[in-house]
Amino acid sequence: VKGLHTPNLPLATSGESLESHYGLFPLGCHFDGKIYSLEDTWHPDLGKPFGVAYCVLCRCEVAEEHGVVIRRLCSVSNAVALLPPPVQKAESRVQQFGEFVAFLTASGHVGPPAKSGLAKAKFSLLSANILFSINYKGMHELSRVCFSDVGGSVLFEHPVHRVGHSDTVSRVDEATLVSCVFSFPLPTPIQYFALQICGIWRSVPRSSLHLLRLGHVRVSLVTETLPKPEISGKIVHHKALFSESFSALLMPDSAAGGGERGLAMLSLGDGDDNLHFILMLRGIQVEEREQILITVQILHHRYVIRALCANVTVQETDFAEVFHDLSSQEMLWLAQGQLEIAVQMESVRAQRISGFITVRKSCDTLQSVLSGRDALNPNKAGTVGSATITLHENGTLEYQLQVAGIMSEVTAVTLETKPQGKMRNILHDLTKDYHDGKVRGLWSSANARDLHRLLHSELFFNVATKDFQEGEIRGQITALPYNGLWARHEEPPIPLAGQFVLPPLMTGTAGHAWMLLDEYCHLQYQIVVTGLERTDDAALSAHLHSTQKHKRLLKGFYGSQAVGSVKDLDTELFSHLNHGTAFIQVSTKLNPRGEIRGQVHIPNTCKLGGTSPSPDDSENESTDKSGQSHPEELQRDCYFEGKLRAHGSRWAPDYDRKCSECICQKRTVICDPIVCHPLHCSQPIQLAEHCCPVCDGCYFNGEWRSAGTRWHPWIEPFGLVLCATCSCKTSSQDLHCVRQTCPHLSCANPIRSNPMDCCKKCPEEEQNPAELADTMQSDEPRQCKVMGHLYSNNERWHPTVEKHGVVPCVTCICLQYQDTLHLLPCHSFQPQAKRRNTV
Repeated sequence: VKGLHTPNLPLATSGESLESHYGLFPLGCHFDGKIYSLEDTWHPDLGKPFGVAYCVLCRCEVAEEHGVVIRRLCSVSNAVALLPPPVQKAESRVQQFGEFVAFLTASGHVGPPAKSGLAKAKFSLLSANILFSINYKGMHELSRVCFSDVGGSVLFEHPVHRVGHSDTVSRVDEATLVSCVFSFPLPTPIQYFALQICGIWRSVPRSSLHLLRLGHVRVSLVTETLPKPEISGKIVHHKALFSESFSALLMPDSAAGGGERGLAMLSLGDGDDNLHFILMLRGIQVEEREQILITVQILHHRYVIRALCANVTVQETDFAEVFHDLSSQEMLWLAQGQLEIAVQMESVRAQRISGFITVRKSCDTLQSVLSGRDALNPNKAGTVGSATITLHENGTLEYQLQVAGIMSEVTAVTLETKPQGKMRNILHDLTKDYHDGKVRGLWSSANARDLHRLLHSELFFNVATKDFQEGEIRGQITALPYNGLWARHEEPPIPLAGQFVLPPLMTGTAGHAWMLLDEYCHLQYQIVVTGLERTDDAALSAHLHSTQKHKRLLKGFYGSQAVGSVKDLDTELFSHLNHGTAFIQVSTKLNPRGEIRGQVHIPNTCKLGGTSPSPDDSENESTDKSGQSHPEELQRDCYFEGKLRAHGSRWAPDYDRKCSECICQKRTVICDPIVCHPLHCSQPIQLAEHCCPVCDGCYFNGEWRSAGTRWHPWIEPFGLVLCATCSCKTSSQDLHCVRQTCPHLSCANPIRSNPMDCCKKCPEEEQNPAELADTMQSDEPRQCKVMGHLYSNNERWHPTVEKHGVVPCVTCICLQYQDTLHLLPCHSFQPQAKRRNTV
């Protein structure tokens, strides 16, 4: 680009190449600590102060010069059109790199290494929330997940609640971070459990988002037996996450093994059956050699079926390779979790590490909404199909599908790929499992290609009828990001169709919704709509109705989906939910009185406005018959840094007792740094017990007063208190406020002649007449004198207060009573409007 200065761009080539079992293969490009596959392109980050060079395009490519295969790292591009928008918020910039990964291994203080576990953590950034799933092995009694910066300061943490070993998801209370553990047993001969943690870090501060974008955030798993994290790893952006379909965690084969650990992320090629993988190794024992020869093997029932060799260095232990042309039998074994990947390092002390390859685990929900507009021959029959899929580690698909609002006999229910031309490609026929509008069954013969397509949203459900033989409704299977709504795991979604609207509406739009009432009687919901006209996508609204036309707006639509909660439903809606006479209705711009609708039945005993248990009630509810309290059952308390904190409590966290403050709000811990206000002094000082520098003076009512000054305090709601005087002692930061001492009076009935006077006085008839000369000698209209200004009788004004300026919310008036002029204070004036509240 003309005029662009590119300081020290690494425009270079590398002649390194690695020999594998199949010959010479370029493995990709290493650039700025990251690995790029062949043909990948990216904009280089030049660091401060330049940042990302959007005018420069790097490409990883293969070329041959003088008979040597090389990897070309970078080349300058004239792609000016790739420049980003000029203004972007921090969240939007991170959203461009919304997928992150961390490989968690033992920290230096943990030992022995062979007894520590390992984990793979995947993170998705959605708006300002971080959604994560952590798969781990070799660990027990986990207590919490901890996010910290590279310096060790805790950014966020929350306890892990053990649910149990089950193929179903059990419910736990959802908080700002929802954590639970799942386990999926595999059939013999593979006997092991893969444990998973699902969670959300909601409303991540911008400072933490910035650290995440820079790769300066670490995640750790802490157990109940060790005070410090047992395993941890840096969260980084990795391109392999976009195509990953399978993964494996590698541990030493024997209990006497060392600290070597491995993570493999695998994927299939788009047009072939090649198995691409990236292998990340940690804890390699070095014997004073620059390169280490490793052997990578794929095994089935301990028999080696594939192998290759590669060289790695201590600095670059991550590498990529390909196993070519898997057979149909190998593709089936891969899908069923029967293949094992093993790594042997050429070292005296190194041990063999291995792990089974399983389908990628996720906390997301695989679901599909089938609509008429998405059918191969679009229609407006007003029908809906709603489906969910559970993918088990052994490659079995468990599916549930319901059809509603259909007016013709169902002839076929199939699972298909995208049609090639006019030819449909049916993978699995579900028709035999269809009964009374519902389909439920298992598909255990899917191969690796089928699972790869499923995880990358390349599969569809199709329902054919007598009226529409090619398909009346059709829907793409997609993954809904995890959001902590446990109804998605417990109950099938509520189908929403045009046939349920009164009167029935013939439309190609359809949808489904999950709803539940939590322990506080708050309504949690998620709505998914498909088959919309383009003009309707930005004009969706949803209401919860009763049969008496009573309705409540459900907010939160973003595009064609809505996620939210309602915390103050009334008794009528609770009753209709309990009896199944409530319904949810989605309206569009074209049909504002209802496009699709569905009936809602949620048994409950809730009352008006929901419930908010008191601390006492919360404690009672979280105690079992033995009197022992379980952390997973506590309703509002928080667990942070190994301690239980009461709801509403504030404290200084252990990681920063001086400059941070935390608060517990209904199981959510919010920690913020103390904000230092700007100082208006030339030489601020730093006190040992204070986080922020201060001026040489005293801090009072939000303002710093210079040492040696005196003033009358302003105290809400009374205003300026003239009866008290505050002073700041020189060079000691000591603040003293004392009330004015009133003189002793000799009269029998002292009075307060002016309400603003601090002390009472003797009545006027008992005073010296000379004291009244000023007010009695003048025949002019009497006035009020306030702060050097004269105001006539009945004149109104807004007072001016030192350090605050004009106070527009207060009105003063000058009044004359019984030939004596009085100035009534603003707060004591009753006949007129004494205070005027303004926006």
